[in-house]
Parts: sequence; structure tokens; C-alpha cells
Amino acid sequence: MNLLEDCDFPPAGTAVDLAVSGGADSLGLLLLALDAGLRVTVHHVDHHVRATSTEDAVFVAGVCERFAVPCVVHDVDVAPGSNFEARARAQRRAVLPVGVMTGHTMDDLAETVIINMLRGAGVEGLSPMVGDATKPLRHVRRRDVHGYVLDAQLTPRYDETNASRDFRRNRVRHELLPVLNDVAGRDVVPLLARQARVLHEDRRWLDEVARADADLALAQADCRHLREWPVARLTRWLRTRLATRTPEGEIYPPSADEIARALSVVRGDAVACELSGGRRLARQRQRLTLD
Repeated sequence: MNLLEDCDFPPAGTAVDLAVSGGADSLGLLLLALDAGLRVTVHHVDHHVRATSTEDAVFVAGVCERFAVPCVVHDVDVAPGSNFEARARAQRRAVLPVGVMTGHTMDDLAETVIINMLRGAGVEGLSPMVGDATKPLRHVRRRDVHGYVLDAQLTPRYDETNASRDFRRNRVRHELLPVLNDVAGRDVVPLLARQARVLHEDRRWLDEVARADADLALAQADCRHLREWPVARLTRWLRTRLATRTPEGEIYPPSADEIARALSVVRGDAVACELSGGRRLARQRQRLTLD
């Protein structure tokens, strides 16, 4: 099996940045990028959370030395506590270069689809990673990447948190996906990946259709005009206008219930409604305000 045929790397000779943790997925990314003839710089983020995290950094630096690849180690401090995963992601994004490639595989894509489905995501959340140049392994299975690493006589670092049931992704990976495979009588990962690609094409078309709405600010809209829009168009516009940004920099669209309440304000069934984050959407003289 030639995994390179399923990878989505730029042409040989292109300079790329890779995020390498020392795990099998990221090591596979490094090996495949080198085999693709790319000019690689490795970036490793040491969160100093696990007792063995510094050993991971030393390991990655050693692998890079073996393959004569530049390696940059970024030291960050993420305090234990609630919302740790989001805060850790924010720290990584702050230190890693723009466009850095990661070792997300087709299996990661499928897991993300399920996680977003459980959150009640729309078409955007159900078509993640598709077309994302920073995820060149998104068409490759995790088991094949791991085999590629073992064939190279490399022993990946083991992150014990990947087995912890305290994290939702791990439960999806180790509990939910096996049940879905059993119920479907087949491996559902390629099915979920194909569904994501189909939805991504629909999403691209919707983005093109809605391009003219992108410049319409909330305060500029006339509710009499908005009420003439198809529900899908109005919902899409509201999801963008009412999205929130977390302190970690992640953007979340409003929930389905919040959209329903916002629609009631636009349609004139209610004068105002409450939204997450202590916000209030109100209508006065056919104009909307968000306080």
C-alpha cells in the first residue's frame, strides 16, 4: 500500500511546518512528509502537564536529529482545571506557526463528526477537515499510519490520557465507534468521511449563495426584509451574527434553541429574547440590537 497516494501534500520541495507530539500519528506525518520530498521544520509543544512530557520533547528532538530535520520546542504552561482541552488548544495555536500541518487521520475526522453531531452541530460541524490543507492525512486510516511508523523502526511515545474515559473523544473512539460498527455491520469511519465530503460540497455551495449576506450587519438589517428570506438563509445568517468567541479563541455558533428564539424576534412573535453569555437580542422599529 502506497500511503503517499492518499496524502494531500503540496509539491516536493515545498517548505512546511509540522506539529509533532511524538505519538504515532504525528510521527507518521513526519515520515510521510519526508518521503514526499518536503522541506520540513518540526514543532513540538511541551505543556508540562504530564510527568513524561519533557521526555516526549527529548524524543522528538532525537527523531529530528536522526532525519536531519530542524526542530523547535515550544514550552507552554496550561494550568489544570476545567476546560483544559480548549485552553491547551489555545496555547498551541498561540505558539505554532500559521498553517502548521497536523497528523489528523480519517479516523479523527469521523470522531469529530460524531462529537459535533452530539453537540447538535449544523452542516459546518458535520463536514470538518474536508479541504483543510493543514490535515494532509485526512484520507488515510490511523492503523495504516501506525504501521508505517513501525516499519520505520520507530517506537512512538505513549500518551496515557488517550485511554482516559474522562475525555469525550476517547469515549467516542473506544466505546461508541465499536458499537456503531457492530450495528451497521461494517466499518463506519469511511462512511462518515464520505458523508463529511458530501456535506462539504453542499456547504461550499451554500457559502457561495450566501456570499451577498456576509456584509449585512445585524444592526443594518430590516426585519421586514429578513422575514421574506427562506428559513435556511435566515438561519445561516443568524448563526454567523450570533456566534460567540470563547476566551480561548474558539468560535461557537448559537444553539438550535437560541436560533428558534432569535427567529421569533425577527418574525415579530417576540420583542426580545435571551441568549448565551448574558446577551439579549431585541427588535425595535424593525431593527435588531444585541446587548
